[in-house]
Amino acid sequence: MKKLLAVILVTLIAIPIFAQFKVGLKAGVSTNSITMNKAVALTGQAGSYTVEALSSSKYGFHGGLFLRLTIMGVYIQPEVLFATSENTYTVNLNGTKLPDVTQKFNNLSIPVMIGVKLGPVRINAGPAASMAITTPKALIENDQNLKTLYNKMSFGYQAGLGIDLIRKLTVDIRYEGSLSKYQTQIQNAANTKVSLDNRPNAFLFSLGLMF
Repeated sequence: MKKLLAVILVTLIAIPIFAQFKVGLKAGVSTNSITMNKAVALTGQAGSYTVEALSSSKYGFHGGLFLRLTIMGVYIQPEVLFATSENTYTVNLNGTKLPDVTQKFNNLSIPVMIGVKLGPVRINAGPAASMAITTPKALIENDQNLKTLYNKMSFGYQAGLGIDLIRKLTVDIRYEGSLSKYQTQIQNAANTKVSLDNRPNAFLFSLGLMF
């Protein structure tokens, strides 16, 4: 037991010696897109609805803090980011097209990237969690028989390439995928829940400044 404690103590002392800590700020834009296999049919108080997501990509913003810990050429980079995204649906009621509905999400995104440097280029990947901060308006408004539900937490992954310039400026391009369905469901009067979307994906571009 004493030997184990001694090893742990020596490791904790040695990590700051061999490791390099950097703190930074980053911000950027993202494109996100969702797909639906087919239009979803729903019956509400006002009649029969069909809902379908528009497949065109939407743009979002992200910005926040990151910490980079480098040990023997391998780095771990946790990030805490405020991120926005949106998607648009077409809605028909009894065969008549209603105005398109755009839902805007504000999320807290927490990716944890693990990577290596190959010359000036960084290769990294890791898990990412996303927690909803605000709830958008109901997808189908003014129908008491239909309720829009949102997942507060979703999980996915990020992978991409980066480069550090003059030791302070960072540039990153990443692909983000989801491990679960998207955030939106609709529940009818019988409490039946219908998921609208397949897994979303996004491309993220960001600039950062390290201190």
